[in-house]
Amino acid sequence: MSIWSQIAEIIAALRKGEPLSAVFERLRTPPERSVGFTIAVIALGAKLAKADGQVTRGEVAAFRRVFTIPPEEEANAARVFNLARQDVAGFDQYARKIADMFTQGDKVLVDVLEGLFEVAFADGAFHPAEEAFLSEVAQIFGLDQRCFNCLRARIVGDVAPDPYAVLAVAPDAPLAEIKSAYKAAVRDTHPDRMAARGVPAEAVRLAENRLRDINRAWDDIQAARAA
Repeated sequence: MSIWSQIAEIIAALRKGEPLSAVFERLRTPPERSVGFTIAVIALGAKLAKADGQVTRGEVAAFRRVFTIPPEEEANAARVFNLARQDVAGFDQYARKIADMFTQGDKVLVDVLEGLFEVAFADGAFHPAEEAFLSEVAQIFGLDQRCFNCLRARIVGDVAPDPYAVLAVAPDAPLAEIKSAYKAAVRDTHPDRMAARGVPAEAVRLAENRLRDINRAWDDIQAARAA
């Protein structure tokens, strides 16, 4: 049974009235955890798309770019998305369920927030309601303001990107320390590493652009230090 078929079964349980907490409790142990993770990401993405009052085609398309959905599973995936996008209420519950699966500040949580930013800015605008939504999710995930600003700078582009924030190092850190952080960031962004830390195959694409930004940050820092 594919992950999307499993998700469809879980959605059916929710529709029958099974509490969200009970559903996720059954999904806490591998390999089911990745199903629970995927359900929650879908729900957050759908509810975020509704945050500014209207779900646009661009936002749905952005979601489809983040998750590679096999053609034969599109109907099941659509059922999940359409159920969740009816309103924004309850998004924080899904965020907490994701946070409970991982340690605070885990790389997977950055992956999720990054994907949500992609959905939020799919229509070319960053609504205050979307900012508030993402800010609360970041807090629930235990991600600091620097991480939030880094993603906002890259995806929304309304604040200047900080290469030191991208690599999570201090501006006055020695170049050797920065290089070490750069190499670690590249390793953490590799698809094999993401899969090993619990990201399902459908979500690995979340980090494709991050690797580009990591390399750019390292190049910018080297150029600035050489000047």
